[in-house]
Amino acid sequence: MIKARIIVTLKTGVLDPQGKAIEGALGNLGFDGVGQVRQGKVFDITLEADDAEGARTRLSDMCEQLLANTVIENYSIEFA
Repeated sequence: MIKARIIVTLKTGVLDPQGKAIEGALGNLGFDGVGQVRQGKVFDITLEADDAEGARTRLSDMCEQLLANTVIENYSIEFA
């Protein structure tokens, strides 16, 4: 079994209204000095695979088909 973490973030230049709302809320709560906030998604996946390269290929396919909207989002794959 291989454990992986997939991190999905918006591409640079894509508007992030949720991140902007979080940024404003942090300021309203008294957290000064907070710069730009961008939100994303994290997926922790346990996968049956013989090797990391095969797992990476399958995980990338999952991202391309379901987990990320690759028009506006980037993703990265990390192994635990």
